[in-house]
Amino acid sequence: MLRSRLWEPSGIGRSPDVLVIVGVTTLLVYGLLRVLWPGVGSPAGTATALLGLIAVLAWGKGIRGTAPLWLLLLSVAVQVLSWGLGYLHHPEWVSSNPEVDRLAKLFIFIGVAWWLGGSSRNTLLVWGLAVIGYLVASFVAGGLEEWRKGLEGMRTGFGIRNKQHGSMLFGVALLGLAIFARRIMTSGTRWVPWRCVAWGLALGICVVAIAIGQTRAVWLALAVSLPVAVLIVLLWARSRGLGQRVLRPVLGGVAVGLVLVVLGGVFFGGTLSERLETESGVVVEVLQGDLQNVPYSSVGIRIHTWVAAGEWIAERPLVGWGGEGRGLVIDHTDWLPDNIKERFGHLHNFFLEVWVAYGLLGVGVIAALAFWIGRGTWLAWRAGVIPNDMALFGAAFFVYWMIVNQFESYNSFWTGVYVHNLIVGGLVTHIWRWQLESGQRVLTWPTRRST
Repeated sequence: MLRSRLWEPSGIGRSPDVLVIVGVTTLLVYGLLRVLWPGVGSPAGTATALLGLIAVLAWGKGIRGTAPLWLLLLSVAVQVLSWGLGYLHHPEWVSSNPEVDRLAKLFIFIGVAWWLGGSSRNTLLVWGLAVIGYLVASFVAGGLEEWRKGLEGMRTGFGIRNKQHGSMLFGVALLGLAIFARRIMTSGTRWVPWRCVAWGLALGICVVAIAIGQTRAVWLALAVSLPVAVLIVLLWARSRGLGQRVLRPVLGGVAVGLVLVVLGGVFFGGTLSERLETESGVVVEVLQGDLQNVPYSSVGIRIHTWVAAGEWIAERPLVGWGGEGRGLVIDHTDWLPDNIKERFGHLHNFFLEVWVAYGLLGVGVIAALAFWIGRGTWLAWRAGVIPNDMALFGAAFFVYWMIVNQFESYNSFWTGVYVHNLIVGGLVTHIWRWQLESGQRVLTWPTRRST
């Protein structure tokens, strides 16, 4: 059994020691190097997923019958069904195979959750390595030149796929640094100076990166998710009569946030205001309902492609058009300009892409998974299995992730898959532990009362 001061043994199932060592190692490599060194991190992620799934099926008694495994099977069935019906209806537009990885890759978290073993320490270690790996990658992949250009007012993406994806990753990192601030900076009840300095440096990097990344959806997502986190803390403290005790650190955090906002306005005010004002005319047109006259700007392109997607969805709302659905919308909608068809191949909205491709059946799989994770996290937190700050992060991340995926298809690309599976895996591993310890299930059928 793999044991160390840093890595706790599994509390959700036992698999052979050699397999545990390999599985945990690949998970640590995946967390640290997926962005920093893709040539190593990507295969490690594949190994994590496959070995973890095999381990769950072979040794996961009490786990293999839970919703994630059934939803994985259902996601494959939905994709095959959509592809098969598409082959009968529009064979010239379907791929040569069902491409079941389109949704199945969102279930890599099953392997992640298994190797985490139900441990909060293991989960926080992997999450921390992911943040460290990305912060380093932002200086390595794009180089200091990217940062220099960003500080001079140019929009930068830090060498990570494109400008939106880099900003999204920094947004997730900032959310985690804010919510886990006390855990990072203290040891027991004692503040550790070097940890405080490291936290402040990491937070400062994230704030500057989010400002120069100039991705409005990330700004919006953080502007909503962080206040939601504060509100949850205040409501929790009030319900337990801890208002005065919790109010001081919360106000301290809010004060730090306001200082950062003010500093951002001082140093990047021109860039931020220009970025926000650029699409003001588009917003006015949308609010007035005049969609035909919306210009093909950044937001305008999204609006027009979403309208086009709606037309395709209306034709096949239940099963969709197959895995190539998003491309069909762009390429075969007559009224979209040719330059848009040449530049884009997706809809900048993950949920619309799933609907177009796999219909309401596909959307239902994603919604069922989200509901199961949300309810499971709530139940595990109430039972004391998930720590308060981790449950809070899960709630805030859900808000953040829902918003950013409305404006970019992050879950359709490796960056979003990486974030999704690490964070969801961390939550699910606790849900599984709660189920095994309590003997309860996240979803149960109501029992009929005997007469």
